[in-house]
Amino acid sequence: MAVRTDSGQLAFSLEPERRIFGVSELNAAVQRRFEDHFSGIWVAGEISGCRAAPSGHYYFSLKDAASQIKCALFKGSARFVKFKPRDGLSVLARGNLDVYAARGEYQLIVEALEPQGAGALQLAFEQLKQRLALEGLFEQARKRPLPKMPRRIGLVTSPSGAVIQDMLHVLDRRFPGLHLRLFPAQVQGEGSIGQICAALEYFSVSAWADVVILARGGGSLEDLWTFNEEAVARAIAACRTPVISAIGHETDFTIADFVADMRAPTPSAAAEIVICTRESLLDQIATAQAKTLQALRYRLLKSRQSLEQRGVARAESIMHRAIARRSQRVDELDYQMQRCERRNLEQRRARWKELDQRLQLTNLRLRFARNRHSLELIQQRLAKAIQGQLSKMGGRVEAAEGHLRQLSPLNVLSRGYAIVQDAHGRALRSAVETNVGDALTIRLQQGFLDASVTGTKL
Repeated sequence: MAVRTDSGQLAFSLEPERRIFGVSELNAAVQRRFEDHFSGIWVAGEISGCRAAPSGHYYFSLKDAASQIKCALFKGSARFVKFKPRDGLSVLARGNLDVYAARGEYQLIVEALEPQGAGALQLAFEQLKQRLALEGLFEQARKRPLPKMPRRIGLVTSPSGAVIQDMLHVLDRRFPGLHLRLFPAQVQGEGSIGQICAALEYFSVSAWADVVILARGGGSLEDLWTFNEEAVARAIAACRTPVISAIGHETDFTIADFVADMRAPTPSAAAEIVICTRESLLDQIATAQAKTLQALRYRLLKSRQSLEQRGVARAESIMHRAIARRSQRVDELDYQMQRCERRNLEQRRARWKELDQRLQLTNLRLRFARNRHSLELIQQRLAKAIQGQLSKMGGRVEAAEGHLRQLSPLNVLSRGYAIVQDAHGRALRSAVETNVGDALTIRLQQGFLDASVTGTKL
C-alpha cells in the first residue's frame, strides 16, 4: 500500500490494509454469502438430539461419522413432513444455510425432510396410522352408513385410465341413468394431494352427492402414497358426505381405507357396493351439467389464484424466514428464563433450610427439652450417689454395731459373769466401795438379783 510522507515522497507499506467488522456486520455478511451459495441444498445424515419446542418447531442435529450440523425445522414446514422426526433416523434434508446471529452459529433451516433406507415409507405409514388412531379417526362409531338408494354419486379419480372406465361400465350396467359427477384429480405425483382434498371439500360443501367414491388402480406403496397422506385422511374425515375408499387391489391397505366410511377391495367392487337397485334419474341431467360447469369454473378460479400467488411467493418466504428466526429466539429466551427460575428456586430453598436450622438452634422448647433431659440425668446421678452413700453408711453402721456388740459387757454375762451395782446403779469394781448393810443389785445374763453386804474382804 502506497502512502505519502511529510516530505511529499511516496512510501510503500507491506502490511495489508486492515478491515474491521462488527459482530453483527460479520454475521450479516456470512448470512448473505450463505443465501447466495447454499440455498435449496440437500443434506444426508442421522438425526441426533431432536427436541420439539412448544411452538411446534423442531431442533436437532444431522451427523455422520465425522461431524454434525445444527438444524431447525419450523412449524410451517414441519406440517408438510410425512413422519415425526426422532433420534437415530437417517434422513435427507432440504433447506437453506442460515446464521443464527444471537449465538453466531450457522444452521440448516430445513424446509423438507425425507426418510432414507428400506422401510422409510412404511415407518411414515405406521407413525401416521398410530397418531390418527389415537385421535379416534378410525373408530367405527364415527363412520356413517351408506345410503341405500343414492341419487347422485360423486367420483374422485383420474379422468383417464381403466379405473374410471371400469366404474362407469359397472354403474351403467347396474343402474343406467345414474347421476354421476367426476371431480378429476391426479391420484399420483405432485399436486395429487391438493386436488384430492379440493375434490372432497367440494363434495362436502356442495352436498351434491349422496355418496363419494375415492378410487385408484393398483400399484406399489410409492404409487399409492398420496392416499397415505395426513391431509387426505383429514379431508376424508371432514367430508360431510359418506366416502367409499376403493384404492388399489384387495391386498392393498392405505390410511384412506381406515378413515373412510367403507372400504371396497377394488374400484369395480365400489361401483357394485354403492348401488343395488335401478331407478331412472334422467330429469337430473341438466342439473348435473350445470354442476359440472360450476366445478370447472371452480377449478379455473383455483388455478388463477395459484398463478397470482406465485408472484408473492418470494416475499412470503422472506417474511416467514424472518418470523421463524424471531420465533427461534423466543424459544431460546423461554428456555433461559425457565432455567433462571429453577436456579432462583433452588437458592431460596437452600436459604430457607439454613434459616430453619438456625431457628431450630434458638428454639426455646428444644432448649427446655435439652435442659430437662440434662436435669433428669443429674437427678438420676444424684439419687444413685445418695443411694451409694446410704449403702456405704449402712455398712459402716453395721460394722460399728458389730464392734459395739463385741465390746458390750452383756456379752461377758453370757459366760457366767455378773455385774454388781449399788443402790444408785453404779457398777462396783472393788469391795471397798461398799459398806456392811448396803443394798446391791446383781445383774445376770438373764434377770437381776437383790442382795445386801454382810461383810467385806480384800
